[in-house]
Amino acid sequence: MRVALGLEYCGTDFHGWQSQPQGKTVQDVLEFALTHIAGERISVLCAGRTDAGVHASHQVVHFDTLVERPLTAWVRGVNSHLPDGVAVRWALPVGDEFHARFSARGRRYRYLLLNRPQRPGLWQGRLGWFHLPLDLAAMQDAAARLLGEHDFSAFRAAHCQAKSPVKTMTRADVRRFGNLLVFDFEATAFLHHMVRNLVGSLVYVGKGNQPAAWVDELLMARDRTAAAPTFSPDGLYFRGPIYEPHWGLPDPEDDFLDGVFR
Repeated sequence: MRVALGLEYCGTDFHGWQSQPQGKTVQDVLEFALTHIAGERISVLCAGRTDAGVHASHQVVHFDTLVERPLTAWVRGVNSHLPDGVAVRWALPVGDEFHARFSARGRRYRYLLLNRPQRPGLWQGRLGWFHLPLDLAAMQDAAARLLGEHDFSAFRAAHCQAKSPVKTMTRADVRRFGNLLVFDFEATAFLHHMVRNLVGSLVYVGKGNQPAAWVDELLMARDRTAAAPTFSPDGLYFRGPIYEPHWGLPDPEDDFLDGVFR
């Protein structure tokens, strides 16, 4: 049978999602916990890989198993074998045609940026930080220019393995809540480091280094070296894949970050 899981994690103490020989990745600890509950080797496939230091409020994975367990075992049982910072939120049986990655028609990311002179203390590792004042209206103007289908080569990591840099952005906005800036992005798919590179360039616009129209120039130039440096991973959250309703999976919008930042 095939089972889908929804989980959340703090990426601060992990070397990213994908399994590595030295261990200490989210995939490694999740597969270890699942294997313990199943009594057989379990391998998982995820909706979207995250880098070291990047968090997830709604990662989705699937795995196949020959054993039968109550759904509570895949949630509470697995959680009892996971380290702090990783938790399964739900488990549901799915058809063999479901694939956590390839069944998704879109993905959502959010970046939280503390904008004040002092670095974060309480939220260290959970927020990005920029010390100079930022022009919200200018960043909103620049973000709106990202909507639609574009070649995002200017925001693509050099070692990105995606077959095409052309993606369709359906949401790109910036909001302010006191000294916290919230960047939201939704697209069919994302390139490696794409969101962190977008945030870096929007911050350049916000601090007055470039006008909002600079984003248009970057999209046309398709040159990564012309854009801003990659921003810190600390404030980046993978908010989950978007699936068609017929799969019956929880909506990734239903997470605690929406409850805090409406």
